Amino acid sequence: MGASFPERHWYRLSALSLALWPASLLYRLLVALRRLAYRSGALPTVRLPVAVIVVGNLVVGGTGKTPLVLWLASTLRSKGRKPGIVSRGYGGNAPAPMEVMASSPVHLVGDEPLLLARASGCAVWIGRDRAAAARGLLADHPECDVLLLDDGLQHYRVARDIEIALEDERRAGNGLLLPAGPLREPLSRRVDAWVVNSAPTGSHDSPSFRMDLRGDSFRRVAAPRESLPAAAFARKKLHAVAGIGNPKRFFDHLARLGLACVNHVFPDHHAYTAMDLDFGDCDALLMTEKDAVKCEAFAREHWYALQVEAELAPAFIDFILAKLRASDSNAVRRPI
Repeated sequence: MGASFPERHWYRLSALSLALWPASLLYRLLVALRRLAYRSGALPTVRLPVAVIVVGNLVVGGTGKTPLVLWLASTLRSKGRKPGIVSRGYGGNAPAPMEVMASSPVHLVGDEPLLLARASGCAVWIGRDRAAAARGLLADHPECDVLLLDDGLQHYRVARDIEIALEDERRAGNGLLLPAGPLREPLSRRVDAWVVNSAPTGSHDSPSFRMDLRGDSFRRVAAPRESLPAAAFARKKLHAVAGIGNPKRFFDHLARLGLACVNHVFPDHHAYTAMDLDFGDCDALLMTEKDAVKCEAFAREHWYALQVEAELAPAFIDFILAKLRASDSNAVRRPI
């Protein structure tokens, strides 16, 4: 399993990343000018009538946003709130904002929104224009009293009440902005809270909370109601595939479960075909839930998806609820 281009150059100081450093300075300037344009009002900000919680990250790639959004949706519902979820719909080709249903075609709505719609129990809308998608959701679901904006940290057009940034064990890599490093914005960017996936929280200016992904059972992709424990795959010839932002995390999870697999990395949001997954010496093929929603139409009986859930300390939801109470008492939504 060879390292990808980002792993070779974004997570260390290589000759190429140093050569790209001048370009990253230009990118930093453009990021600062764009943010200033929204803060000054030169570019308009949309203020929605309900509280908005933004979940995102400063780095390119997967840090665990989907499990965190699902955890927030479930926990907020258990606390009496009525959340809705808005996502860009990356990987889908929907021409306009639309609601995502459990039966929506994955090629239309994207893999992560479909997973959110199936697992969250909340209304989910997608759209490149996140403000239009949010308005559509609120029009169809007026009971909604808080919106979770998935991967929206850099979507300044929508005003927000709480900003949550995720990071994982890779942290900020070499600390450089695109294209020399993985950062979308400078590390000096302030947020309300940091969530660190499966690693020590480290030091941040804002409150930090650890998140761990738990799971040791696998659902059959062709028959989602059927599942097996990890022990059922012991001494089997196993292959594992991951088309996610950080495939190493998935493969490490399988190893911690005691499963020895031949690992195959695919690009994030990869559109699988049956030929991609045709491994001859294979008793079982293991994949993520995000990969599974794209493979259901041609799934074989021995394909399984790992079921995981986020786990966070109660202090995190206490922090979020306190922020929401403060926001609810203020009729004007906070700009970026």
